[in-house]
Amino acid sequence: MLITTLLLALSILPVIVLMVYIYRQDKYQKEPIKTLSKAFIGGMLAIPLDLLLVSLVNALWTSNTVFYSAFCEAGIPEELSKFIIFMALIWRDKNFDEYFDGIVYATFIGLGFACIENVMYVFGAASESLGSGFGTGVVRGILSVPGHFLFGVVMGYFLSLAKFKKGKRFGYLISGLLSAMLAHGLFDWMLMVASVVPLVGGIIYIVFLWADIRLWKLGLRYINKQQENSRRQAQASAFGHGSVFRHHDTDFDPEYKRIDWNAGDRH
Repeated sequence: MLITTLLLALSILPVIVLMVYIYRQDKYQKEPIKTLSKAFIGGMLAIPLDLLLVSLVNALWTSNTVFYSAFCEAGIPEELSKFIIFMALIWRDKNFDEYFDGIVYATFIGLGFACIENVMYVFGAASESLGSGFGTGVVRGILSVPGHFLFGVVMGYFLSLAKFKKGKRFGYLISGLLSAMLAHGLFDWMLMVASVVPLVGGIIYIVFLWADIRLWKLGLRYINKQQENSRRQAQASAFGHGSVFRHHDTDFDPEYKRIDWNAGDRH
């Protein structure tokens, strides 16, 4: 019982940490727990949807290549599943009402997916040996769970632009989906190649670490940018439309809904 509890804690702790982190970054209008829970559970429900998509892909075409495994069995169907869940559960929700919300909800969906996936992988490895279970939990907690978080940041950034930027909705929707698919596919491809190609595996893994750091920098930049857009929305609300907060170097649309400037400070 103790071992099971420890494995479960190891599986879900990285998920909880990242959910708390992104929730705290939502500074101007906190999202309701009910809607966040809907996004998180939706991410869990993306697992069977992903399995269905993979089975359809395998029925049409299959391959033993690393590229096929990384993209056609992981990156593409998993991100498409999350995208479908976002559009079905969040896109028209009244609480998706500011730029930063796209990142919040997309990451909660991604972390819901990662939570179930992590439990499956950790307990699957533990069924072979206890050491493998704990080792898998540690590695996935450092790489895979944050990976799903970052894919959600990338997708959510563009989904917010699609929601609030006029005249560019389709382009931003496609950019969000394809960017997340590409990031996820390359992430898995590099890890797989590093593990199956001994001669160049070490070099590929170094490249992977560099790319992972770059992905973190991109994700944090997207977070900061949408935080700034939400701040400008709040300032526009405080000072009125058509104010000095119209700025040429931002994705902020000042004609968009007013936001309570002090909302993020309430407990």
